[in-house]
Amino acid sequence: MSEEQKPATAAAEGAVPVDENYVIAARRDKLDKLRAAGNAYPNTFRRDTLAEHLHGFYGERDAASLETETQMFALAGRLIAKRVMGKASFGQLQDMSGRIQIFVQQNAVGAEAYDAFKHYDVGDIVGVRGTVFKTRTGELSVKAQTVELLVKGIRPLPEKWAGLTDTEIRYRQRYVDLIVNPEVKRTFEKRGQAVRFIRNFLDTLGFVEVETPMLQPIPGGATARPFITHHNALDRDLYLRIAPELFLKRLVVGGFEKVYEINRNFRNEGLSTRHNPEFTMLEFYQAYADYQDAMDLVETLIRDLTLSVNGGGKLRYQDREYDLGQPFKRISMLDAVIEYATLAPGAVETLSGCEPLDAAELRKLNEVYMQQVLGAWGVKTKGMGPGKLLTEIFEKTVEPNLFDPTFITEYPTEVSPLARRNDDNPDVTDRFEFFIGGREVANGFSELNDADDQAARFKAQVAAKDAGDDEAMVYDADYIRALEYGLPPTAGVGIGIDRLVMFLTDSPSIRDVLLFPQMRPEA
Repeated sequence: MSEEQKPATAAAEGAVPVDENYVIAARRDKLDKLRAAGNAYPNTFRRDTLAEHLHGFYGERDAASLETETQMFALAGRLIAKRVMGKASFGQLQDMSGRIQIFVQQNAVGAEAYDAFKHYDVGDIVGVRGTVFKTRTGELSVKAQTVELLVKGIRPLPEKWAGLTDTEIRYRQRYVDLIVNPEVKRTFEKRGQAVRFIRNFLDTLGFVEVETPMLQPIPGGATARPFITHHNALDRDLYLRIAPELFLKRLVVGGFEKVYEINRNFRNEGLSTRHNPEFTMLEFYQAYADYQDAMDLVETLIRDLTLSVNGGGKLRYQDREYDLGQPFKRISMLDAVIEYATLAPGAVETLSGCEPLDAAELRKLNEVYMQQVLGAWGVKTKGMGPGKLLTEIFEKTVEPNLFDPTFITEYPTEVSPLARRNDDNPDVTDRFEFFIGGREVANGFSELNDADDQAARFKAQVAAKDAGDDEAMVYDADYIRALEYGLPPTAGVGIGIDRLVMFLTDSPSIRDVLLFPQMRPEA
């Protein structure tokens, strides 16, 4: 019984066939024969066209007009389907652009080549030279004049009807996922389009793209737990960067007044549908601008990006429709808590009746609220100031409800160690975060350029770290020295590329937009 005739039973959810060992053994036997006959992995075939090009040029032509076509084309790709019928067979060839049918006849390619083709397996990589025509059903096809096996596929592709649907296997074996699920490839093509658009958008505005260190002596630029490594020659610990912010602002001090970077950040955090230990960030900084200017720029960027990549200002994400053509909402954190949060009885009146971040009123509110809500989440509130408490309330109750495009402003100074204080209320900063679909996508602020204020906030972060906050910052003396040379009034923004692409591609998990997401050990 040949491999094609061998029944391949598959478990539900895309599990591998139970007879996979038989299939692999049969294919290895074929490979052994190819090795014995000569070069089993030839590298002399050169294709000159793609499936997409043939569909684009000939797809609308009728069958009669193609009967006189004599131009030869060379295609190569993976054989994803095959149907043998006596002395003529059909197959589906998949290359980087798409799929096209091939027609292989014994009298066209010769008896020896045709007999070899009959023993090709789905998953093999094949080269074909031939002319285009249309079948009686109107399908554009390539009539082979030569057919050549380029690579023998040893492992079988997932069973045709069940496909590869197990998400765990899809993430671990992305190479198979890309072969059998064309929509996955389209997701990553759209990701590439988005990044290209962002680069062009910023380049057009006069920003300069740079690269800053991934290995840093101090983990700065954000509050997060870093990854630690060791440099043997220097005999010192280094840290994978958690953000490029402090290096980019050093460049603004040096005269790069419009600067950006698109690159990886690393944070030693848990895994979830919206968190991966390494992720891609865009950060850009503009001198002589403030956080209001930055919000305007972010709104324009995201609206224009959606139009470019999705072809319109409206899109659907997880069964909700979003209209990015409308102005984005802007609201302070305190007002958002009052508007959105489900608080303890009397809490809204308490919040709305007090001055922003009034410590006594917020603590009075939280005596009840911490027991009812924060305690249930395991949030340790001891040692928190009023700003941190308000932020915890916001993150737990408001953030998941921010579906429509929304800028949250006036973040507490206590949780914003790098942002400029507001001129009218020093308890809050000129900072915003942008939310859509219940997720934070961007963070930006007017940069703190007062060297003495920054030094004091670094010292407060050090005290918090000494008190047990693993995510608090360390003191960066060189950055303070840079500020002492003078940082112009500057606005800066960080945008999470992965989360943005999730939204653009209707992907529920960050793993759906990372080619190789971090996974727990397989065993």
